[in-house]
Amino acid sequence: MGGLVIETLALSHFRSHRAARLSLDGRPVALVGPNGAGKTNVLEAVSLLSPGRGLRRAAAEDLARRPEALGWKITAAVQGLTSAHELETWAEPGTTRQVRIDGKAATQASLGRILRILWLVPAMDRLWIEAAEGRRRFLDRMTLSFVPEHAEQSLIYEKAMRDRNRLIKDQVTDPHWYAALEAQMAEAGQQITLNRTAALARIAQAIDPASAFPSADLTLTGPEGAAQPEDLATALAEGRRRDIAAGRTLIGPHRADLLARYAAKDTPADQCSTGEQKALLISLILSNARALKLDLGAAPVLLLDEVAAHLDATRRAALYDEICALGAQAIMTGTDSDLFDALGTRGQRLSVSDDGSGSRLIGISE
Repeated sequence: MGGLVIETLALSHFRSHRAARLSLDGRPVALVGPNGAGKTNVLEAVSLLSPGRGLRRAAAEDLARRPEALGWKITAAVQGLTSAHELETWAEPGTTRQVRIDGKAATQASLGRILRILWLVPAMDRLWIEAAEGRRRFLDRMTLSFVPEHAEQSLIYEKAMRDRNRLIKDQVTDPHWYAALEAQMAEAGQQITLNRTAALARIAQAIDPASAFPSADLTLTGPEGAAQPEDLATALAEGRRRDIAAGRTLIGPHRADLLARYAAKDTPADQCSTGEQKALLISLILSNARALKLDLGAAPVLLLDEVAAHLDATRRAALYDEICALGAQAIMTGTDSDLFDALGTRGQRLSVSDDGSGSRLIGISE
C-alpha cells in the first residue's frame, strides 16, 4: 500500500466554493491559481476530514459561504487505513460540526482512525520565533497523527484544568474541591507527555540523512510535571497557593514547549534564517510522514500551502521526489504553474479561479 487516498471530494457552500467536486487518483495534486481564488479553501476542507478545527482553526459558523450562510458540507470517498469509506462533515447555522462515516453518526476522533493528514501552511512560518502555544499545537498535531486517542486525553485534561482554574479564580482554598480535578489532570497529563515523547522519538528515527532538507533535533521542555501521575498530582496540590496568586494553573503539559535545533549547524531554530526555518518545517513534515508509513504501511495525506514558492528549483524538485518516493497524496497550492514543472506527469494539476460569483476548479465538474 502506498498511501491513504482521497478519491473524491465534494464541497457545498464551503468558504468561496458554492459547489465543487474533485476526482483524484492518488497522485500528488497541484492547485494553481491567483491569490484569493480559493485554493487554500480546498486544503482546509480536506483538513476537516481529520479531528479538530482544521488548518485555519476556524469556528464552524465561519466556514459557511457568504452571504448565503446556509451551512456547509464536505463529502469525501477515501481509501483509509483498512478499507474504503464515505466521510461527511457539515454544520448547519447555529450548530456544531457533525460527522458521519459510511452513513452513521460518528465522532471527530473516529476520523483519525481512518485518515492521517499532515499540513504545512504559511501561518506556521514563524513557528520557531513566536509564542510556545503554536509550537504545542504543532507538536500535538504530530502526536495525534501517531495516536488518535491523544485528542481525547487532551480534552479530559483541558476540561479538568478549566474547572480547576474556576476554583482558582474564585479564590477557593478547600483542598477537597481540588483533589479529584488534580487527579484527572495528573492521569491525563501523564499520557499526554508519554504520547508526545513517543511521537518525537518516532520522528527522530524516521529522519532521512539523504534528504535535501535539513534535520532538526527536537526537545520537549518546560514545566511538564513528573512522569508519574501521582507526582504531577502532588505538584499541583503543592502549587495551589502560587496558582491562586497567579490566577491560573502554572504547571502541567499545557505549559510545555517544543524546541528545535538545526542539527548540521547545531543552531537553535529561532536563530536560523527564514529560509532555514522553513526548510526545517518541511523536513519535520516529511519525517512525520515517513514515520507514519513505517508504522501503518501507508503514507498520510499531505497538505502543503504555497510551499513551492519559497524553494529554489533544486529544492522544489527534491520535495516532489521525496513526496513521490513516499507514495503520498500531497495536495499543494501555488500561484504559478511553472512551480510544479518538476512534478511532471507524476501529479495532477488543476486550475482554480474566481469569476466573481465564487471559486471554480477548471476542468472539474461542478
